[in-house]
Amino acid sequence: MGSQERKAIIELPVKVILTEVGTTFFIKNRKNLQKFKLADNQEEYGILMDKFTPSSLQRMMLIDYVSKIEISNSEFVTIRQEVMDIAKLITYSMLYRQYDAYIFQRVMASDVIKNWNRKNPANIIDDKTKINESFLQNVIKEKEHDIGDIKQSILAPMYAFISRNSSLLPEEKNIQLLLSEKFLNNLRPFIWFIIAKFKGLDGYETLIKDIRTSLADYMEKAKIAEYLALNIMELATNAENSNLKREAKAIFKGAVDMNSVLFDPNVRRQVIESLQRKGELVYLSWKLGSRGSSIGTQGKLSVTIYNKESEYEKMKEAIDEKKSTDLKKRSLQDFYKELPDGEANTELGLYYLSYLSEACEKVNIKYESLVNQISGSDLTVISLIINL
Repeated sequence: MGSQERKAIIELPVKVILTEVGTTFFIKNRKNLQKFKLADNQEEYGILMDKFTPSSLQRMMLIDYVSKIEISNSEFVTIRQEVMDIAKLITYSMLYRQYDAYIFQRVMASDVIKNWNRKNPANIIDDKTKINESFLQNVIKEKEHDIGDIKQSILAPMYAFISRNSSLLPEEKNIQLLLSEKFLNNLRPFIWFIIAKFKGLDGYETLIKDIRTSLADYMEKAKIAEYLALNIMELATNAENSNLKREAKAIFKGAVDMNSVLFDPNVRRQVIESLQRKGELVYLSWKLGSRGSSIGTQGKLSVTIYNKESEYEKMKEAIDEKKSTDLKKRSLQDFYKELPDGEANTELGLYYLSYLSEACEKVNIKYESLVNQISGSDLTVISLIINL
């Protein structure tokens, strides 16, 4: 698994569409919002982030300020790492949010809360309980040492398991250790307030065991981030190559070999500049389920690739075929060997769909991939929908 925050600053223009909560916050703080026309022709308000720290964007997602994120470019090869980093950052952020929501539910349903509510009917604790923010932060600060010890007790078995895993490289082990810590560190303060308050009482150990077990489950789910990022990048590259070849035909009238468009720097640059002048771009869009969404959709992450595609039916057929590939009969290595020369760039992204589907199935994540065409246009829409 690659690092989710490979770069301290990501330098790539990103349109961030805000939720109602996010919009209210920015307006109250007198921040100017921009009106964007998105790839689906919808007009929405948000902010443009030309360069940003991964943590700043992640924080906005964790507090439910972000509705959509969109990137557009004519060339993705040169921004591959940035796109991969953003894709993984979004998926991890959604998983942190889902883990937080799950643990909050488990805490509210735990014996420690039931026992408290039975003994204190006038001061019950439930999912509607409000605590003064400054009071909460003061308690968290006072209990900082205890909370640190509790986190370590939760993480200890995970640390041991990761350290013993001989299939992981040292760097991969460090990433896994960091990821496990991030899941806990992104739990809302109220959860740690409750855990620290009821430490050692009846039901406490059962609650800690529940948190530990579910952490292991979410660590498994986190593997999806890498698969999804690869899918997104390869499909974007596939769309880019399709555009390059189509534009090259129009420019050179068959006077150049199509492969030179992909591999000859001079020809490639000329074609890309032509696409940029025409504004023919590939769009990547992420739509995030909101905390306030209906039950079952809070963890929904929809990734969409928009592109002008002249052979829509061929693309749809190819994706439908690849996503149902029987992986038990053919490995990725076998697939590489069987590819005709020159086809790896366009076929690999489609084949990744099969691996993403299988990986999701293993960790009980709902996943589907769809190909559509916007009515009245030649815009092809590839959607990857995951319910975390």
